[in-house]
Amino acid sequence: MQTLTTSGRFRWRIVALLFLATTINYIDRQVLSFTMTDEVFRKEMLDLPLDKELTKEAIDRFKILYSDVDAAFKFAYAIGFLLAGWLIDRIGTKRGFALGIIVWSIAATLTTFVQTMTGLRWTRGILGLGESANFPSSVKTISEWFPRRERSFANGLFNAGTNVGIILTALAIPSLILRFGWRSSFFVTGLLGFGLLILWWFTYSKPERNPKLSPAELAYIRSDEERRVPVKPSWGQLLSYKQTWAFAIGKFLADPIWWFYMTWLPDFFNSNDALDQKLDLKSFGVPFLIIYLVSDAGSIFFGWLSTQFMSLGWSANRARKTTMLICALCVVPIFFAAQTNSLTIAIALISLATAAHQGWAANMYTFASDLFPRNVVASVTGIGGMFGAVGGILLALLSGRIITAFGYLPMFIVASCSYLTALLLIHLVLPKLEPVKAEELENRGKWSLLSAK
Repeated sequence: MQTLTTSGRFRWRIVALLFLATTINYIDRQVLSFTMTDEVFRKEMLDLPLDKELTKEAIDRFKILYSDVDAAFKFAYAIGFLLAGWLIDRIGTKRGFALGIIVWSIAATLTTFVQTMTGLRWTRGILGLGESANFPSSVKTISEWFPRRERSFANGLFNAGTNVGIILTALAIPSLILRFGWRSSFFVTGLLGFGLLILWWFTYSKPERNPKLSPAELAYIRSDEERRVPVKPSWGQLLSYKQTWAFAIGKFLADPIWWFYMTWLPDFFNSNDALDQKLDLKSFGVPFLIIYLVSDAGSIFFGWLSTQFMSLGWSANRARKTTMLICALCVVPIFFAAQTNSLTIAIALISLATAAHQGWAANMYTFASDLFPRNVVASVTGIGGMFGAVGGILLALLSGRIITAFGYLPMFIVASCSYLTALLLIHLVLPKLEPVKAEELENRGKWSLLSAK
């Protein structure tokens, strides 16, 4: 096997580009969860006088409306995921991702001017539509630029951008809101996407077309070359494979938990009366820095761990599922975060759970590239992402109502059980991670075309 030194390093620059894109994607996504704790923002969205104090009833009403806004984002995200995966496989990663960046950056900037919760639902919906392009594009890029044995580590690295995006948001946005008002937070962060668009367009290309890539590194990237499928399979054909369903189940049960953390953790720390210390816009920074730095470490470590297991001779099936089992077990204690009165213990438990989720996600993303030929990876990722977003919609619609009625404990209990349940179902559906052969996809695609005629 060629080593990193003999094969070259340029492919890791592509990971760095995907890391930056994911970071900006999550900054634009995460701004609202911090802005929603701002009193002025709540009053304006509820059309209340700024000099009137918010009552508990008004706060509860805001949380329920906020759940509906979050559901609108995820509804558009679900549709967008399905369409983005299909589009990227047809027009290419470069153009498909560029289109997504344009849409989400416009939506993020337009949020500056919203006046009502209805307007917020629309801008967040458009944001979800555009942001859905990030992961199908990134996972497909990894499948194009990396051999199979390196993909979980590469996925872990770019996926770490999600945590960096949240960290930067937690550090910068509260100060921006306190100094210039909540509208400035959406305007400033929305502009970042347009800078990303320029960088992506003039940097990215396929390996075969990149003059900076050495012949030795290209040979290493293609060392486990897979056949491409000349006939593009439909969504229905892809859904006929148990491999697609295993991926979709893992996304459906785990993605909503991550989105719950993103959406509600600022409010959990801001409104949880059981904690010995509450957080606000002036004090979010350090706790969120800790939580998502640990999450970053989890994304990279668990991505590396799966790769390390495979380097020891383990099969992909054993390596991926063992790593995911460790991640699932690490999430179980999180239910205690809603019962402790110690801010420190709550932060520690949530940090462990978010790190485990990111490790889970890094390995889940390899499912699509492990199990399908690379030129249908974006479509499969889009299908899985759509299922994850549907789960997110259901949880988003219920979250605000459950939290206002029962507090955070039921939500954390759901989180603690989801990953073990998902892994059990994945194993039942797909006892072994057996790739779908390109010839089989090609034959089904040809049969479908003949039937259509």
